[in-house]
Amino acid sequence: MGMLGTTNSTTPNQEILRLDDVGKRYGNVHALRGVTLSVRQGEITCVLGDNGAGKSTLIKIIAGLHSHSDGTFTVNGEEVHFSSPRESLARGIATVYQDLALVPLMSIWRNFFLGQEITRGFGPFKRLDVKRMMEITGEELAKMGISVPDLDRPVGALSGGQRQCIAIARAIYFGAKVLILDEPTAALGVKQSGVVLKYVAKARDAGLGVIFITHNPHHAYLVGNHFTILNRGNVSLDSTRADITLDRLTNEMAGGAELEALSHELNNIQETPEPAAVLAAQDK
Repeated sequence: MGMLGTTNSTTPNQEILRLDDVGKRYGNVHALRGVTLSVRQGEITCVLGDNGAGKSTLIKIIAGLHSHSDGTFTVNGEEVHFSSPRESLARGIATVYQDLALVPLMSIWRNFFLGQEITRGFGPFKRLDVKRMMEITGEELAKMGISVPDLDRPVGALSGGQRQCIAIARAIYFGAKVLILDEPTAALGVKQSGVVLKYVAKARDAGLGVIFITHNPHHAYLVGNHFTILNRGNVSLDSTRADITLDRLTNEMAGGAELEALSHELNNIQETPEPAAVLAAQDK
């Protein structure tokens, strides 16, 4: 399978964000250990792993919810140590979480500008510039290829895939340089997942560096340029698209080496006679 709307992979893209040997400790517990990750402009870096692999901790460090304990974290070559999500956002890093920061009963345009509304007038005469916000919302969604006839429609009436796409378009409009997507296809069917993946590719083609968090290697391989697999807080695979196949990515994601070792161990157990059987054979 090829990538959706793949950009020229031979073009050297500027590195926006980098983690070097980053770790996170909670007391004596290591949630992350020695993680190195690079995010480049116009590329999608896929971070894969099962529950408990460390994906959530990694997101929280990059998004400014938690500070890293070890290693270095740089944005545009400058070392950072975020202490709040506001600091991360100020650096152009936007996070679209799985549960989305949208208000279901509010309209599409109100959600698009939630917390960053455009106003007109001054002092007691200040009011929302509804017409301008609706125009911008329609224009920005159209750039992503999203057609919504009624922008007054409540967001809760849209499909899960459409809500994800609105959150992605909003992040791009408000100046995101790095977009973190937390399991955007996890709760979606095949068709809706395809819709979201198309807009993930559009974000990449708009020049953003995208971090696509997922446990689905098939979805990752459709759009990814670079693949990192986390396993119990450690990096178990770090590969570019040119150096890996979907079969190998799927096998590594499933814990290929561990499964092979377990299979070997189980075969040895089956081939080793039980002590009682050995004694019975000796008595004969």
